[in-house]
Amino acid sequence: MGAQGWVRKEWFERRPDDVRLMQAFLDEIPELPVRTPRIREIGAAGSGLAVSIEDKLTGTPLPSADVAENDALDAFVAVVEALGTTTAGPASKALFVLNEPFWLPGLSWGESFAALVRRRAEASYRHFERDVTDFPALLDSVTRRLASIELEKLSIVHGDVCPPNLLMDGPRPAALLDWGFYSMAGDNTLDAALAAGFFDMYGPDARRLDTLLLKRFEALGHDRERMYLYRQAYAITTATIYDAEAGDGHYAWCVADLNRLPR
Repeated sequence: MGAQGWVRKEWFERRPDDVRLMQAFLDEIPELPVRTPRIREIGAAGSGLAVSIEDKLTGTPLPSADVAENDALDAFVAVVEALGTTTAGPASKALFVLNEPFWLPGLSWGESFAALVRRRAEASYRHFERDVTDFPALLDSVTRRLASIELEKLSIVHGDVCPPNLLMDGPRPAALLDWGFYSMAGDNTLDAALAAGFFDMYGPDARRLDTLLLKRFEALGHDRERMYLYRQAYAITTATIYDAEAGDGHYAWCVADLNRLPR
């Protein structure tokens, strides 16, 4: 799909070499039913931070009043399933996740994910011990089960399929934005698990919509227990990413998932 113009992006805390890795990663993404970003040029501002020229992606972000609930749900499912058809390349494995290396030498995907969970748990441990029932046992269970996962195929994982990142053209998904926060070479079921929870994180219908999407993804072959496991891993790794003192809504959402989901 062709670009509809260009945008200039100034990067926060990233230098040109960092953005070149992101450029290589984005170039690995094959053509999908939705458009994805492409970085055309990379330079540096006076501060030394990166400046890039990228394709302009157009559409209306969800939630949008003119997109029916069923169409929005269909769009989430379609995007996750499209990502499942991809094959990850070397740049996908080189990406940082939460600003630190994800794939570690000699470790499988599951072992690398377990290592990330253990490292990130340290940042939130004092809060989790207070707010999550029997957190030490949960952490041991999550890391042990993650480390046992062996994937037959590595897909390109977006990791943040949420309403603001999905642009719509009427009832159809048009573009998927904002790669790089939790993007990696990994298991497409991770995108399914997270998309179900992100569709409506804080609204009054959040639980109903989460359950509905989990059922839809399960019907498409995504294992329910693994989706729960990935949600727990995500909650542990990101709970205090926005507020180290655990005072924001994201932390509360993560803790609620950790206390609610089957162990």
